[in-house]
Amino acid sequence: MADKRDLLFELGTEELPPKSLLTLSRALQTGVETGLGKAGLSFGEVTAYATPRRLALLVKDLSVAQPNQSVEKRGPAINAAYTADGSLSKAAEGFVRSCGTTLDQLTTLKTDKGEWLCFKQEVKGAATADLIPDIIKLSLSALPIAKRMRWGAGTAEFVRPAHWVLLMFGETAIETTILDLPTGCNTRGHRFHSPRTITLDKPSEYAELLRNEGQVIASYAERMDLIRTQAELAAASVNGIAHIDPDLLQEIAALVEWPVPVLGGFEARFLELPAEVLITTMQENQKYFPVKNAFGELLPWFITFSNIASSRIDSVREGNERVVRPRLSDAEFFWNQDRKKTLEERVPNLANITFQKTLGSLLDKTHRVQRLSVRIAEALVTESAWVERAALLAKADLLTEMVGEFTNLQGTMGRYYALAEGEPEDIAAAIEEQYLPKQSGGILPETLTGQMLALAEKLDTLTGIFSAGLIPTGDKDPYALRRAALGAIRLLVECRLDLDLPELLAFALEPFNHPFDREATYKAVYEFILDRLKGYCLERGFSFDEFDAVLAVQPPRLLDFVSRLYAVQEFRAMPEAESLASANKRIRNILRKAEEEVVANVDHHSLVEEQEKALLLAARDAREDLLPLLHERDYTAALRRLAGLRDTVDAFFDGVMVMSDDAELRRNRLGLLAIVEGLFLDIADISKLQ
Repeated sequence: MADKRDLLFELGTEELPPKSLLTLSRALQTGVETGLGKAGLSFGEVTAYATPRRLALLVKDLSVAQPNQSVEKRGPAINAAYTADGSLSKAAEGFVRSCGTTLDQLTTLKTDKGEWLCFKQEVKGAATADLIPDIIKLSLSALPIAKRMRWGAGTAEFVRPAHWVLLMFGETAIETTILDLPTGCNTRGHRFHSPRTITLDKPSEYAELLRNEGQVIASYAERMDLIRTQAELAAASVNGIAHIDPDLLQEIAALVEWPVPVLGGFEARFLELPAEVLITTMQENQKYFPVKNAFGELLPWFITFSNIASSRIDSVREGNERVVRPRLSDAEFFWNQDRKKTLEERVPNLANITFQKTLGSLLDKTHRVQRLSVRIAEALVTESAWVERAALLAKADLLTEMVGEFTNLQGTMGRYYALAEGEPEDIAAAIEEQYLPKQSGGILPETLTGQMLALAEKLDTLTGIFSAGLIPTGDKDPYALRRAALGAIRLLVECRLDLDLPELLAFALEPFNHPFDREATYKAVYEFILDRLKGYCLERGFSFDEFDAVLAVQPPRLLDFVSRLYAVQEFRAMPEAESLASANKRIRNILRKAEEEVVANVDHHSLVEEQEKALLLAARDAREDLLPLLHERDYTAALRRLAGLRDTVDAFFDGVMVMSDDAELRRNRLGLLAIVEGLFLDIADISKLQ
């Protein structure tokens, strides 16, 4: 008997939810691998297969049994195992019975803490074939399925009705029942091309046999590659390039077991519509790949995929063309109808749409964002007319027929309608850019108008929702406030908007007139953003202590905050950093423990020791040198200058007793330390560095 065999599991079902297929497959693989590991079974490569009608796993080189284990049970201590007359105590008798053995089979375990009765037993490992069914069942029950269903008269539950189960270990089936179905060595081919039963002789032939006899490509990744290649070839046949969205590619791979490309077309007049409208119609409604030319312009073609190799492929193409044509006609109708009314004419009707019941309508939000946008423009010393106009029109496209049909085009259609109405390009672009970034790492607005509008939009949402008491908890964040906070951070830092965040938050809170604690809300929003800022900075390679060092001095401008972070990161690489960080910790502790009030001021005539006189002189020189550097926010150069204080600071602590019995001398020395500490606190609290 071989030490290792291949394991194959396949669950055949009705068509699985396409957007969940890959998640289910990965979860099943993780569950089985975890179960095998917990059972102590060694195994090789694991390959997951997933098609619309099956989930499968091939585990290579799985050991046929658990390894034998040496089990050691410790009983009562020797001094408690026997009575005074030398017979076994009750505790020892109970231990012998629990082990199912006799006294002569016990040994004595000796340790540095004493001696105990001990029973050692060699336990034979369980056969893998006996363990697999429970591992499979447990993995299936743990799959992330929101709602399970029942079928027929059985009690089994799964995301879709199950029809067959294949479970082979080596060349034989493991006989059990899974989801009320008996297991065996049989799989099934394509629903239409090869619906018959296919019997396997060994697990390793699974994928090849399904392809050759069942017309099923079992590998999800292989189907994706094939679909991509076929789409590219189909597009090339009309001198085009397939526009392949990654999410749609995954979805199509989850819809077909035997992908067959179908190239279709539509009337060229529809190309007069905004490209995003055509792409959304084809991708989201029809699951088609659009076709573009070398310049990125849409061509009147699309590529769809059939799950059958039809002998009448022209009929399939014509059927798809008949379906897409009315959808494009609807979009054309919406486009023409929507332009009969300007965006500005739609603005008053925003009063009829509730943004949030406590915060009022979308018109109320529009006016708040307008006000905040103007304040941001003034703070940046730039013209405010464009951003004020963009803020007025920003939400108007939500009232159009097109956005009502294609909600993901909000902002995008606003840009098209604004351009069609003759609005300046910056205003039109800002209407679309207000929603950026749409996800973590997503693109940011390119125009300054769009950056200001996007920031105002996010700060209004954050302050408003917090003022209404709807603070995110746990995983619940219905208003996407975490995303809004991170978006605001990226706008301030990466778009280099040099703005006072606390001042903007306070200004944003002013228009809300419902009852709430204004100061507590301001503090909560600010801390919420700083918490997101911490994660943002850690992801970019800064350490916890570097972040805390800058946070300690509370820079109100996030652009300035990050500049200080870079300086602290560079400072800690200097040879002087460790000594100065330790000295600052010492200074902080001394000043904190001082019983008298400490003022950062020194009467140099009262100083006695040469080391303290030298430190005062060095600190004053450093202050003079720092002033222009701090004005220019050249924190790296400033910390490099302060690094030059190391020897003087070290000499001070080596030769001076700060807490002198002379009150006047002690006061001056404490004042000197406060001056030195203040030099660093103008940049960061380096005592936080570990």
